[in-house]
Order: sequence, then C-alpha cells, then structure tokens
Amino acid sequence: MSLITSSIGQGLLWGVLALGLYLTFRILNFPDMTVEGTFPFGATICVSALVHGVNPLAATILSFFAGMVTGLVTGLLYTKGKIPVLLAGILTMTGVYSVNLRILGKANVGLLNKNTLLNGQLLQKLPINFPTIVVGLIIAIIVIVLLAVFLDTDLGQAFIATGDNEKMAQSLGINTDNMKILGLMLSNGLIGLAGGLLAQNGGYADVNMGIGTMVIGLAAIIIGEVVYGDLSLTARLVAVVIGSIIYRLILLLVLQLGFSTNDFKLISAIILAICMMLPLFEQKFRTRKLLKKGVEKP
Repeated sequence: MSLITSSIGQGLLWGVLALGLYLTFRILNFPDMTVEGTFPFGATICVSALVHGVNPLAATILSFFAGMVTGLVTGLLYTKGKIPVLLAGILTMTGVYSVNLRILGKANVGLLNKNTLLNGQLLQKLPINFPTIVVGLIIAIIVIVLLAVFLDTDLGQAFIATGDNEKMAQSLGINTDNMKILGLMLSNGLIGLAGGLLAQNGGYADVNMGIGTMVIGLAAIIIGEVVYGDLSLTARLVAVVIGSIIYRLILLLVLQLGFSTNDFKLISAIILAICMMLPLFEQKFRTRKLLKKGVEKP
C-alpha cells in the first residue's frame, strides 16, 4: 500500500511538470528542450535556499521564478535571436548545467534535517507518503485552476491562437513573439516548480536529475489523452495530471515484475512510444471494421 501511495504522490508532483510541458508541446505546438535544464535548476535554487534557512514556501516559489528565467532566455534566443527552438532550448539547458554547479558547489546537495514543504508539523501527523499526496494535490489543483482562468482570458486566447495558427494570430494584431516568450516562461516556471517540489520530496538536488524528464512529461500527456480522448481544455489539464499518476503506477507495476530501477529510462521511452502509436492502431482498427462491414453488406 505504501508503494501505491508513494506513486500517487509522485505522480501528482510530476503532474506539475507535465502541465508545464503541455503549454509548449500541445498549445504552442513546439518542443522545448529547456525542460531538462529547467527541472534541475528549479531543484538547485530550492535546495540551496532551504540549506541557507529560507522558508520552505518561499524556496518553492523561488524555484518557479528560476524556471521562468530559463524560459525567458530560451524565448529570447528563439524569437529575437532567430535560433531554432530546439537549438535554443539545448543552448539554455547546457548553460544552466554550469550555473547549477556554481550554485551547489558540487554535483549534489542533500536536505538532511532541513525543513521542507513536505515535513511540516501538521503533515507529519499523516500516514507515510500522505504528506506528498496532500501537498501534490493542493498544488496541482491551484495550478490547474490558475491555468484554466488564464487560458479563458483575452491574453490566454491570444496565446492559444498563436499555437493554433500563427499567421492568423498576427493578422489579428497579436504579437506572437511575445506570446511565445510568455508560453516558455510559464511552461518552464511550472517545470522549475516541479523540480523544487521533487527535490524536497527526494531530499536532494543533483545537477544530472533532469535527464529524461521530457520523456516523463510527454508520457503523462499522451497517457492522459489516450485514456480520456476528446475533452475540453480544462478537462485536458486534469487528464494530464491523472496521466502522470497512471504513468507512475505503471512504473511501479514494472518494478514489481522484477525489473531494475536502472531500466526505468528505457521503460519510459517504450511506454511513451506505445502510447503515441495507440491512436494509429485505433484508426487502423476502425478502418478495417468499416471495410469489413462494407464487404458484408449485400
């Protein structure tokens, strides 16, 4: 039971990262490689602040703003420097690695005997792993509500229009470059926030902890879409978080089958590949079914 509750708690925290990735991957419709640099940067800023005695809530908020900075850098490289988005993200990710080392002073720093958002006095009274679930659920709800409200505003609709059809958005007088920068900042802000939360949950920050995070976020998005199909935009945000929980439970099942934790990255890639191919298989199945019905008609 403790393994299941742990997976649910981690799924909620990783869901925040998936929500951030959803903004660029689905709404703006481009891949942002900054993710694998932003995640450890948020963790680094949060852990460094906690080590120096900063309030856990303030340290967590700092991780969000740290992520926004990396998103801003990538956005400026992409829109003003005219560097392709993939390369702009890779450049930022590479540079942030050295920044993380400068901040931490070494490859990793622990949070032993440090106050965090997950070990408050009230939360410690809960059963094991439930503090993570409570904090993860509260933050996931807040993020989903704020994103839903934002996307329903004129600015949010301009943001969506930029991803749907950039030329049409420009013809309507929307500054699409600013929308892209805004999207990258919000996306990476949430990813940095997830980094700070998961660093507190794991008890450490490591400069290499961002490897594979993009695959994890994409897996959560794809699983949520495959399981729930066509939904409203707000419902899709909820589905992304649920997809993150399902993904963690799948990993738990794989672990219970005897696989090593060293295989998680490979398993993550396989799960993502299968989920992305499911719509294709479903379409082929429907086509064959329709053809079969057509043949059977007299």
